[in-house]
Amino acid sequence: MKRCRLVTFFPFIAAAVLPAGAFPAKAESPAPAATVKSSWNVRDHVPLQDFIIQSHRSAGELAEENTLEAFELGWSLGTIPEADVRTTKDGVIVAFHDNDFSRVVKDVPDGLKKKGVADVGYEDLMHLDVGSWKGDAFKGRRVCRMKNIYERMAGHPERRLYLDFKNVDLRQLGAEIKAAGVEKQVILASSKHPILREWRELVPESGTLLWISGTQEDKRKAMEAARATGFAGITQIQIHVRLPGDAKDVQPGEPFSPSRAFLAELSSELARRGILFQTLPCGVTDPAIYQQLLDAGLASFATDHPKVTVEAVRSYYEAVKPKP
Repeated sequence: MKRCRLVTFFPFIAAAVLPAGAFPAKAESPAPAATVKSSWNVRDHVPLQDFIIQSHRSAGELAEENTLEAFELGWSLGTIPEADVRTTKDGVIVAFHDNDFSRVVKDVPDGLKKKGVADVGYEDLMHLDVGSWKGDAFKGRRVCRMKNIYERMAGHPERRLYLDFKNVDLRQLGAEIKAAGVEKQVILASSKHPILREWRELVPESGTLLWISGTQEDKRKAMEAARATGFAGITQIQIHVRLPGDAKDVQPGEPFSPSRAFLAELSSELARRGILFQTLPCGVTDPAIYQQLLDAGLASFATDHPKVTVEAVRSYYEAVKPKP
């Protein structure tokens, strides 16, 4: 999935266990006065310990992307990390997001800047430092072979993983996952519905996530297309939410796009169908925005700010705890 840039708002099924020591986040702004609530609310159906939070690109902003260290951090936070899957020139499936090396390989030679994973062999790829761009604390970290990640998941059913489809042969990916015995622990993610349908035929025990970006109208059309198939092969749907300044179609009185009414309507439908409704609130660090999304019927988050999100969800659940 695309990286969400940080935008500050001024005038916002299996388990991932939320940790006890998450850092609290300070609200950046008060929530708008108007309240929109879905008839379906996650607190009535999903225990806090079963609430799913996806750490975008392994651990969000907390680490470099798609390395073993980043995946371990994502799991330690009680979230489900995301891996972006690509294939090297010699057929090795690895975790790497971008099409080329220019952003995440610091001081990359000019001859490699416009090249990517598909242009080099695995041994050459392993020489590239993909951590230094994030800071000296991450220096020397390397691209991760997916088989090595599965090894750390085997025998640990609590360790789940989103796989964002980039450039990989589905049959090869499925064979590696089956060989590791982690079929039930992975969720394949793509914006292309046919890929998810093919995947479910190959690995029916796994989950799938259809992610949808663009304007509210784009999202409406994408939902219509999925609905026409009966949501075939889809177990989760993720809607990208953007704040004013990052979205051009925010409606008057709304804190983000798409509107809360749009989300609430989808929430009721997807709940009836047993499909997990997730959102990626792009760049959001304001707990008030998470509260509004949960009120609108969202059941899960993907995030670049996992500690903020963990605490926002915990606070939302605790707000209705009975007094002793």
